[in-house]
Parts: sequence; structure tokens; C-alpha cells
Amino acid sequence: MKKILVPIDFSKQAQYACKVAASIAKKNNCEIILLHMLDIPGVSIDPAGGGSQHGGAQSIYYLKGIHKEFEKFKKLPFFEGLKVVESVRFHKAFEGVIEESKKNDVDLIVMGSQGATGLRGMLVGSNTEKVVRYSHIPVLVIKQDIDEFDINDMIFASDFSNNSKKSFSNVIDFANRFDATIHLLYINTIHNFEPTRVSKKRLTNFIDDFTIENYTLNIQNDTTIEEGILNFGKEINADVIAINTHGRSGLSQLFNESISKELANHALRPVVTFKY
Repeated sequence: MKKILVPIDFSKQAQYACKVAASIAKKNNCEIILLHMLDIPGVSIDPAGGGSQHGGAQSIYYLKGIHKEFEKFKKLPFFEGLKVVESVRFHKAFEGVIEESKKNDVDLIVMGSQGATGLRGMLVGSNTEKVVRYSHIPVLVIKQDIDEFDINDMIFASDFSNNSKKSFSNVIDFANRFDATIHLLYINTIHNFEPTRVSKKRLTNFIDDFTIENYTLNIQNDTTIEEGILNFGKEINADVIAINTHGRSGLSQLFNESISKELANHALRPVVTFKY
């Protein structure tokens, strides 16, 4: 891992994401790219190239203010000792994030989120969800302040189909960077019920195709998929929840069930997504 991209709007949530990114960067000797997107109607300027066209005066005014914000932001104590690069782009938010990640050959995107509570609300119906949907690299979503980010226990929740195997090597690589244990988790609900012996076989057949040392196999019976993931995360005090995403369908096929307000309050754990 060499580069981490953090889209920021200078909010508290952006600081939470940067704090986690800084912790990861220190462990892996990474460079951090801070990206701020400016969406100004009528502006067509490339701040990186120094040229301006229509709306140039307005954009330069905004840029000066943004760079002042960057200078204050980069003085946050957790950035000390790290290489931090700032980038400002005039673009639609999620499209700009994807474009910047490809341009800089980024290894990980870390994003803050203040969306609705609950795992679904955290990733769906926002720019965060769009980045998750279209990103070809892992996206780590942070929703609260974490003093010392580390991963000892990581849940990998999946249906463990053949499609899921396409990205699992990346999940293993990510876990190995933290010497984390991967807890493979299959959720059995009344809507997709199958006998425990069938679920166990599903898990063992899946893991047999990989070389992995630190893992556990788990079957959780619950009323919904999301409740099963969140409840299991609470039981083992998981540090992060890892899930697969798949292109345009995003997360809708995995999280299409309702969740109570009480349970939604538990969904503050970091979530990392891997596209297959």
C-alpha cells in the first residue's frame, strides 16, 4: 500500500476519516492525498494546470479560501511525520473521487460519512455510496472518531458464491496488513433459510480455495441479513465489517431489508468494501 485518498469537506466526519487514514499510513509508510471537490456552476477551470476559462475569477477566489482551509487542516496533529498532498478539483463529487483515485494509482479510499444511521444508511443514497459502487479499489467508510485505529477482528459478510471469490484475495491482503483475523460470516434468515450443514459446507468450500491462516467460520441466524451482521459485530466487538459490492447494483441486493432504529445505532463500525 503506497497511496491513500481521502475526500474532504473540512467537516468533523472528514477529520475522522483523515485520522484513520493517518494511522494506516504510519503503519504502511503511505502517502495521503487530500481531495476537495468544488462544484461551482458555470466554472470550467483546471486548478492543477493554472489555467482558467469561463468563471475563472470566481474560481480563483474560492481556491484561495480552500487553500487556507487546507493549511489549517494539514496542521492537525495526527498528520505529523506524514507526506500529505492536497488536491482541489472542479468536478461532481463521486466522479471526481473515482477519477482522482485512478489518476494517482491509489490503493485505498477512506471516506467519512454522516448519513442516516444503520449500515444501509451509511453507504446508500449518498456520494459515499456512489464511490463505493464505482470504485475498483477498497473503500473504507468511517462514521465516528477513532483514537487508535487498528484491525484485530474483521468480519467478512457474504453469500460466499463464486462471484465473492473474485475479491476475497484482496480481503485477505487487507487483513494481513493488520495481522487481523477474518471472521467469515454467513447470515441465515427466514427468507433465505438453509440447513446449518449446508451453510457449513458453503463456507468450507469457499475457504478451501485460499491460503489463509487467521480466520473463523461463522453462521448467524437472525431476522434480517443486516441485523445478523450488526449483532455478530457487537458480539465479537469487530473492528471493521468487510463486504463485497458489485457494480451498478451497488449494495441493494445485500441490504434490502428494513432495520429498527435501536439496531441502527449499533452501525457505527468502520465498513470496508471490495468490488468484484
